[in-house]
Amino acid sequence: MGISPYYEKQIDCIHCKKKFKTIKVRSKFIKVSNSESDFHPLYENDVNPLFYNAFVCEHCGFSFTEDFTKYFGPGISEEIDQKISLHWKKHSFEKERTIDDALQAYKLALVCGKIKKEKHITLAGLALRTAWLYRTLENKEQEHRFMLIARNHYIEAFSNGDHNGTSMSEVRVIYIIAELSRRLGEREEAIRYFSRVIEKQRTSNETKIIEMAKEQWQTMRHEKEMAESTEA
Repeated sequence: MGISPYYEKQIDCIHCKKKFKTIKVRSKFIKVSNSESDFHPLYENDVNPLFYNAFVCEHCGFSFTEDFTKYFGPGISEEIDQKISLHWKKHSFEKERTIDDALQAYKLALVCGKIKKEKHITLAGLALRTAWLYRTLENKEQEHRFMLIARNHYIEAFSNGDHNGTSMSEVRVIYIIAELSRRLGEREEAIRYFSRVIEKQRTSNETKIIEMAKEQWQTMRHEKEMAESTEA
């Protein structure tokens, strides 16, 4: 029998401090075949590490990712107890997850993150991954709902600079705002933010992102001209 793509990891809950088990994917089994224009990675095999990003504590129901801070503001723990833990029926996410399990974990992490007042960049990432999972299920309505939540959190993150010190550079944040706006059909907003990415070409070393923005901007300008000429 070959080695399993999954391994068990013990996690300390940052809320109730109890230990619980979760599953992670061995890195050698993670094979990205391509990625979509909003950074959605497409995997070569059936092993999808996105399913396992959010940890769910079986004891208190608190769900979080590695991006969550350990700090809890005054009264936050009590609020989590009231809104999450009191209603939690103890169950574990330590087995291989279905897409529905993954969605449940992400949505719970989004609720917990909001109560905990996590950074907008963290909440945006959770909402975007939730949108990707709905895209996999071809559920357009829910995909759009979570893309909108993600886009709005990315705008907040860009406005107050809470992406600093994360893997999301300013250029990436501006690009993802533009791309999600485009996917949501908000053309003017998309063009405005794509233009801001392109303006950074002299100061940024993220040439791939700049090129992607240029391509999308050109396509959108072309579509706009086509639409205007048919109206004329």
